[in-house]
Amino acid sequence: MRVECSEMKRLRVTSRRSEIKELESKNGTLWKIFQNVMIYLIGGPPKCGKTTLSKKISKEYGIPWISSDSLQVVTREYVRKYSSPDEIEKLYPHSVSRGKSNDENFSRNTPRQIAKKYLKQAKTSHLAIDMFILAELYDGNDFVIEGYHITPQLVSKLIKKHGKKHIKCIFLVKKDEKAFVESIHKSTTPNDWIIKRTTDQKKTYPKIAEMIRYFGEQIEKEAKKRKLRVLLMDQNFDAQIQNALKIFKLK
Repeated sequence: MRVECSEMKRLRVTSRRSEIKELESKNGTLWKIFQNVMIYLIGGPPKCGKTTLSKKISKEYGIPWISSDSLQVVTREYVRKYSSPDEIEKLYPHSVSRGKSNDENFSRNTPRQIAKKYLKQAKTSHLAIDMFILAELYDGNDFVIEGYHITPQLVSKLIKKHGKKHIKCIFLVKKDEKAFVESIHKSTTPNDWIIKRTTDQKKTYPKIAEMIRYFGEQIEKEAKKRKLRVLLMDQNFDAQIQNALKIFKLK
């Protein structure tokens, strides 16, 4: 389905209902397609099961997925062209300060400082996520977007903008630091960033676990304010993945 370029551009930029209805008069199928589309958002700290859940949805239900990390990589390359080093540091505080290894990063920053940098950096990709969602809604595609950039604050804005009919969200968190450290050694993730970037496991792994816990606490606090669902993934991981599918009404 195609519409004039000027109208498509206006739709992608604003997503206003009045403009969508205006297009409906020129193409009666557009509004029907838009109404039947669902965007599934999966947020939370790193290493809490977001990618696992996304892959399961994609494999079992044929819904494509993308990591918000990918959107960040694309937008960051453009931002670098037009921003000063100081501006880049403000926009991407985690990426700029993470150093060559986790050992270096967690020796220079506390777990809480790192979590706060993640959350601050997440905001930089919010517009890209919104634009991606708008494009998929326009094209009539269900889609899964996962990543730490998906925050309760963003989801609240997206629901207000696009409507509950088109946005479903869940946040996955972990709180058990000891269990998290033990799970790292069992990781089967290719090029796992925790294992690959850590030399001093005994000293750094517990700090990473603390960061994940604190990050999750901030997500859970903001999610509860907005009555958004949060799942604790420390125990019965597979059962919680199934629970997430039920919450998304995919089972």
